[in-house]
Amino acid sequence: MKVLISGGSGLVGSKLTRLLLEKGYKVAHLSRSTRSGSIETFQWDIERGWVDPAAVTEVDYFVHLAGSGVADGRWTIQRKKEILDSRVKSSELILNVLKENNHQVKAMVAASAVGYYGMDTGDNLCSEESPRGQDFLSDVVVDWEAATTKFRSLGIPTSQLRIGVVLDSNGGALGKMETPLKMGIGSPLGSGNQWMSWIHSDDLCQMIIYCIENQLDDVFNAVAPNPVTNRELTKTMAKALGKPLFMPNVPSFVLKAVLGEMAAMILGGNKASSHKIEKKGFKFSFLSIEESLKNLY
Repeated sequence: MKVLISGGSGLVGSKLTRLLLEKGYKVAHLSRSTRSGSIETFQWDIERGWVDPAAVTEVDYFVHLAGSGVADGRWTIQRKKEILDSRVKSSELILNVLKENNHQVKAMVAASAVGYYGMDTGDNLCSEESPRGQDFLSDVVVDWEAATTKFRSLGIPTSQLRIGVVLDSNGGALGKMETPLKMGIGSPLGSGNQWMSWIHSDDLCQMIIYCIENQLDDVFNAVAPNPVTNRELTKTMAKALGKPLFMPNVPSFVLKAVLGEMAAMILGGNKASSHKIEKKGFKFSFLSIEESLKNLY
């Protein structure tokens, strides 16, 4: 079986590639540039609307992870456009190349985000049937999912995974959060009471594999069963790193001054339910933040 991954060189894509190879799959990547290495790589250019049609040849499963990082820079008008276009245009591009070429894709997984529910959902536990939010990230996710939903029109079972905060030892959100702790200046952000729906990167990758192997066709929250507050996460990280935590909370106005509109993503939070994917038979390996951080560190 062959799996094609967009965003295959990213944090999740790299680990997913390793796990798939260990399970005996063939893996290929879609990339803006050809790479030397052991992974077969096909080029695409999202802005030009071009993809090498050979990319979809003999592909059994497609995993669509491509998308510009939402936390990689201040949300200027241009940056917002890049965040949206990298998700919607890339999805439309793959859809068109599948329409125009013979393919044997049996199932796909498309990344999405818990930002669908809004950047601040308070203490509400959000299921996949909860209403959408009314902010920039929610707008992005709604358009993103509208684009990937169209794969179903080709008869391809499509799992749309609303991913929470991914925890991995090689960087990402965890890398950003642990830096001040390692410097001895770590502290909760804002009130510290905002919820964080997280998932260990191993569980996320195993969930992706589970969805394609079982050809699931639905929207699922890709989050661990036990969300935590920002304060709980910060304290647990400090303990795992053996670092003190005695600094006062970082005030909201400081984060707003530094991050601009993007601060709302940090000062708010989501408390999302994993019940639906568990009902489909998926088993998490990491249920608590404590065991996850112990594994990662």
